[in-house]
Amino acid sequence: MRRINLKKANVARSNTIRDINRQIVLNYVRELGPISRADIAREIELQRSTISYIVDELINHGLIEEISGESTGGRPPNLLSLRTGDAVAIGVDLGAIHTTVASSDLAGRVLSQEEFATDPDANNTAQNIAEVALRLLRKSGDTIEGIGISFPGWVDPETSRSYAPHFKWRDVPIAETVTQATSLPVTIDNDANAAALAELWFGRPEIREIRDFILVLVEAGLGTGIVFDGQVYRGEGGTAGEFGHMTIGTGAPVACAAGSTECWEAFASERAALARYKTSARQNGSDGVNFTKLVDLALKGEGSARVALKTTARYLGIGIANLIQGLAPETVIVGGPIVRAWPIIAEDLKASVETSICRGLPSIPIISSTLGNQPTLMGALSLVLASKFASVS
Repeated sequence: MRRINLKKANVARSNTIRDINRQIVLNYVRELGPISRADIAREIELQRSTISYIVDELINHGLIEEISGESTGGRPPNLLSLRTGDAVAIGVDLGAIHTTVASSDLAGRVLSQEEFATDPDANNTAQNIAEVALRLLRKSGDTIEGIGISFPGWVDPETSRSYAPHFKWRDVPIAETVTQATSLPVTIDNDANAAALAELWFGRPEIREIRDFILVLVEAGLGTGIVFDGQVYRGEGGTAGEFGHMTIGTGAPVACAAGSTECWEAFASERAALARYKTSARQNGSDGVNFTKLVDLALKGEGSARVALKTTARYLGIGIANLIQGLAPETVIVGGPIVRAWPIIAEDLKASVETSICRGLPSIPIISSTLGNQPTLMGALSLVLASKFASVS
């Protein structure tokens, strides 16, 4: 049972019940649509007249639309579907190397996208984001309702206080700059948290049914997004999930973003895999290999590339075992560009978890992200889109 927080409690008035029913109907359309009014009424056991009132309200707000179903001999039925013709959100995937800015419809389908190299100067990057967002805003015909930013570091979504170790950025006013330029509300969150939110709302159906999971985001750094009871857990000041900096050994092949060679990130990030490959394949001219190329080489069967990834996977498994023992999630999801190498690393990763975890604990499924190669971009979009579907409670 959840204890009531009296500081944030909302009394259940008549409009609260109406809002909850509205969100339930909207989510039925999102997950089961195209669907009829009658089917929704049967599913949630509300009167047809109540469903019709809610549906009309959702149509007027531009969230759903009526489409014609297939005829079975008579008049085609009227079915309900999400309205996906317009761009409603802009997502900003602020990465260590490049930044992607994209617009999407209500279903999370990317409509337009631009990319540029991330400038180490925070003010320049903020200005570049604002300029691209303005172009996408004009292109959309001013239908955009909000902007989400996936940030590569610690961030407090409520105050926008932040720290990005890779750039040594502290409390940079990126959200404020973009808001001033676009006059749109901007939501900013840690990249792993944002990716976990995207898995929760826009992942495959089998993921959306899971209420407790951890997403491990493997990029230049390593972070985790924690979902408890269908909500991203951010902790005090938004600092939860910084497991990339837990100590798992000594003498890692690289230092983490904070300078330690004992952190999980230093053993299991993309940079760690690249360092291993460059050490073992130096004689073969490996200096120009980035992580994308490393995965390409491994998929083609190149021995040193495969060893570097499989070793990194074993260290990834050690950290995941610690998460499982401490938090007991239903599932662990691995996301980021390393997912392309899943056929190569999955067996080593899972074996490492099994040997690292305390005997007798239940086995936990470990799966690759369901969001493809852009989980953090989908996360940025989800910071806007999820608010459309989330419960008001």
